[in-house]
Amino acid sequence: MSVKVYIDGQEGTTGLKILERFEGRNDIELLRISEDKRKDASERARLINMSDYTFLCLPDDAAREAVSFIDNDHVRIIDASTAHRTNPDWAYGFPELSPAHREKIRTSNRVAVPGCYASGFASIVYPLVNSGIIGADYPVFAYATSGYSGAGKKAIAVYEGEDKPFEFNSPRQYALSQQHKHLPEMKAVSGLTYTPMFNPMVCDYFSGMVVSVPVQTRTLASPVTAAQVHEMYAKHYEGAKMIEVMPLMSADEQKSFFLASNTLSGQNKMQIFVFGNDEQILLCSRLDNLGKGASGAAVQCLNIMLGIDETTGLI
Repeated sequence: MSVKVYIDGQEGTTGLKILERFEGRNDIELLRISEDKRKDASERARLINMSDYTFLCLPDDAAREAVSFIDNDHVRIIDASTAHRTNPDWAYGFPELSPAHREKIRTSNRVAVPGCYASGFASIVYPLVNSGIIGADYPVFAYATSGYSGAGKKAIAVYEGEDKPFEFNSPRQYALSQQHKHLPEMKAVSGLTYTPMFNPMVCDYFSGMVVSVPVQTRTLASPVTAAQVHEMYAKHYEGAKMIEVMPLMSADEQKSFFLASNTLSGQNKMQIFVFGNDEQILLCSRLDNLGKGASGAAVQCLNIMLGIDETTGLI
């Protein structure tokens, strides 16, 4: 038996990737909107209320508007915008964070898909806070490199166009005012008292990202080694199908290792790394910003809500 699924915003980057992940699935009946009615509120409302599950791949205001269209109690919403990620009434779509997160996704009619940067950040910082290695008031700093696909259609066109500006050939730091749209989500989901500092960089490759968080152990309330931190992550993500804690490297192995940001491009999994030494620990999360950081996470949530293998259509 198939379920009816509608993607509101199916022509955007995330919507198109969700469609790709539905290829070959016979348990889903896709509801399509005519090209000339993509912005027709009444037609969007009709399809949303016809569906069993609706994905919102929209700007924030349009996502909030779409939720207001619902007059059918059985419609379940998976929102890939930033509009509802800090709303406690919505399930946060990162099941590996805790059993409670997974259960809320399974039973909720409203699921907010994490942002790509926030996914990498929370995968590192939530377990640190939850285990007590850092306190909720720890001054967290993060930096990240990302492919340009996460910047949207207009930016993609510039990066791939013949008249690409010279500066676009190098990594470009942005959100320098410390007001990146993912910061409220990163703070709330990770259980931090204060907003972290965040330094994102968009780079000249299509997709994939690494989010990094450095920890100086002398600033911690209790001493901890890199091996102990690695053991904590291995235990936290034990049994996770989409997250892999990578082996701890020796100092010599680290010297010759380069951590590329595009390795998982096109995939739906995440890798956690522990680098450095017992005085300076560098924690890194590698993922595809269009996979586990967006459409892959959205489909994973749908699978959990359907009660089927969460990796269906993803591995």
